Amino acid sequence: MNLTARTFAVLLGTTLLAGMAHAADLRVEPGPDALVRAVELAQPGDRLLLEAGTYQGGLVLTKALEIDGQGKAHVVGTGTGSVITIDAPDVIIEGLTLTSSGRSHQTIDSGVQMTKKALRAIVRNNQIEDNLYGVDIHGARDALVEGNTIIGGDDRLMNRRGNGVYVWNAPGAKVTGNTIRQGRDGIFVNTSRKNTFTNNRFEKLRFAIHYMNADDSDVSGNVSIGNHLGYAIMFSKRVTMRDNISLDDRDHGIMLNYANNAVIEGNAVVGGGEKCLFVYNANKNLIKDNRIEGCEIGIHFTGGSARNAITGNAFVGNRTQIKFVSTKDHTWSGNYWSDHAAYDVNGDGIADQAFRPNDAMDRVLWTQPSAKLLLGSPAVQLVRWAQSEFPALLPGGIVDDKPLMKPHDLPETARNWKAARQ
Repeated sequence: MNLTARTFAVLLGTTLLAGMAHAADLRVEPGPDALVRAVELAQPGDRLLLEAGTYQGGLVLTKALEIDGQGKAHVVGTGTGSVITIDAPDVIIEGLTLTSSGRSHQTIDSGVQMTKKALRAIVRNNQIEDNLYGVDIHGARDALVEGNTIIGGDDRLMNRRGNGVYVWNAPGAKVTGNTIRQGRDGIFVNTSRKNTFTNNRFEKLRFAIHYMNADDSDVSGNVSIGNHLGYAIMFSKRVTMRDNISLDDRDHGIMLNYANNAVIEGNAVVGGGEKCLFVYNANKNLIKDNRIEGCEIGIHFTGGSARNAITGNAFVGNRTQIKFVSTKDHTWSGNYWSDHAAYDVNGDGIADQAFRPNDAMDRVLWTQPSAKLLLGSPAVQLVRWAQSEFPALLPGGIVDDKPLMKPHDLPETARNWKAARQ
């Protein structure tokens, strides 16, 4: 039997008359406007337990409620606006399937939209699909988005789709343990700080994680598979990226663009397309103990990037280990280079000779790509032979003064993926 407004009011009145001050668990069965009426009549702190079935969306929550679909309830939007809008603190949305938001970027139509009043909102263990945006954290402090599956639409060009999770001016927001597919960017964060994005999985997207003007944040334990770009840190300071994996991302695995004072540590970029790691006008960063493998270019390092510590990384099987475009010389120390034929007479794990990954011909080829037609010519071969025999002829650029003899191992997730791919 459907829970009508009358029976709901009777139950609520009985609770109040009995003098019970604590929140109530209220069961709601599907029916026309059943969820809308239940939300209207519930008291702050109540939990609405939705029975299996379909419910009307377009809800605006203005009081602290918990809505628990128990993994069986489906809330369908009206095709306009967001399916659920949270406009109050301490709201919990859990165990629902949420579909059919509007399609307006101007109003950021979403499966769940949080306003700046949605302090400490929790969106957990939901199936969110067929919406323009998955979850919009719009000014809500200390929000949590956890354990959801968010599947965006594929009904328009990728750049015109919405993001899986959009974070704007939401300090303390945490996005963890979600699976995000399709749409535009998995997580897009803009003008925010102190955010945490951990243990998420991203597929079939433009960017897995896209940072713009977002400082003092943590990105760790995420996996990006087959996206155009894995992790883009742009115009941001003091971001920590640790133990993330990029597998077969098409353009870049990790991109640092005007990213400063970041820690990029223990990440693995494997089997990418164009560039594993792209460093552009990025300064005072620590890039340490990363595995860079199987790309056309291992690291593209541009002028305007200075005072970066690059150490302990493994550059394995990249067609070109470094593309270096700068007039300055840089010394990197203690990285592994798979194309460095070296000896270690004293057995300390460090090669006996420094490694220069590029020569004068490489610099010509970077600035004049058409010169690749001459790669097999006797003149080019003579120049390269001369440089190998007389190191004083080598230009400046990148020098690793203590190259390692062995690389560190791939993370287990990357090893399993690589084995399945072969």
